[in-house]
Amino acid sequence: MQLFFNPDIQPGTASFTFDKEESRHIVKVLRKKEGDKIHISNGKGYLFTSEVIFANEKKCEVKIIAEEFHEPAPYSLHLAVAPTKMNDRYEWFLEKATEIGITKITPIICEHSERTVFKGDRFEKIIQSAMKQSLQYYMPVLNEPVAFNAFVNTHQEGQLFIAHCEETEKRLLKNALEPKKEVTILIGPEGDFSTKEINLALQSNYIPVSLGNTRLRTETAAVVATHSVAFVNEG
Repeated sequence: MQLFFNPDIQPGTASFTFDKEESRHIVKVLRKKEGDKIHISNGKGYLFTSEVIFANEKKCEVKIIAEEFHEPAPYSLHLAVAPTKMNDRYEWFLEKATEIGITKITPIICEHSERTVFKGDRFEKIIQSAMKQSLQYYMPVLNEPVAFNAFVNTHQEGQLFIAHCEETEKRLLKNALEPKKEVTILIGPEGDFSTKEINLALQSNYIPVSLGNTRLRTETAAVVATHSVAFVNEG
């Protein structure tokens, strides 16, 4: 099944017209014609089955013939991850985390951050593509970048964790996680969180955790954390 995404389709919608870019892809690339079926999600749990009624590469129109709602995962994961120096590494994280299952992403600007410019539009497209490729029906939320201090002082969602590299007492994330919970995890930049930032997080009830015995890149750590939460909630 190939999945398309459009946030504007709501339950009860009778027909829908794709924009020029999607229409060209459907008609010119996929060679869809009148009578062919197309599956669409609005990123809010709904899967719509549609039938092409006008196959034009500038304006492809479909009628909705069925809709079904999929319940969300029994947990939610909010990752606050510092932007990496190279954008392609952050893009890789966004893609893989979306495929595995993530609810919300917030880029956090830290003391050791080397990048503060954020390509929101491009990152949104990567998330959309990964959602469609992995046949998921919920679109992860990508928040605007925020300073580390501001995030820690205002975000208190469920279990709170900070993954850092300092040689202090930490729990293994996989052992600290509880199933079916809201989870927020902080992942720092290439230079790690500063001691000041770590202390601030601890004062705000974040639990220090380790992701394993090796030192991981920012984007790898974020993907490992995502998989750990998904694994604990399997079954």
